[in-house]
Amino acid sequence: MHPLVAFAIVPLFGFANAGVTVGDVGPDALRGPVPIGVVLGLVLGKQLGVFGACWALIRTGLASRPAGAGWRQLYGMAVVCGIGFTMSLFIGGLAFGEEGAAMNAVKLGVLAGSVTSAALGYAVLRKPAQHPG
Repeated sequence: MHPLVAFAIVPLFGFANAGVTVGDVGPDALRGPVPIGVVLGLVLGKQLGVFGACWALIRTGLASRPAGAGWRQLYGMAVVCGIGFTMSLFIGGLAFGEEGAAMNAVKLGVLAGSVTSAALGYAVLRKPAQHPG
């Protein structure tokens, strides 16, 4: 049951709970400044921030890289950090209110950013580690 719950039921619950309606959504809906900003924040901002902080902490000796993990795996996990509904929707609700066109744009941006981060993370992490280094 675990794979079914983890990979189907929980994502569907999150999607349904977000209240995103995709029936009337076209490609133009993602071209506004709000969804573009949300997508860039999740896809680029998260990976640059998480990976940059990890890199800096490891290089200064304040932290160490996880045993058996290379830089590729660390970067891949930073990319996967762009997947997220709960906090992104919470912040969008604080910024734009819980209703209206702007919040719908936030929801679309969160959905697009999360899907993009998942796909990029998969692309980076699907290749097994050669050796840490």
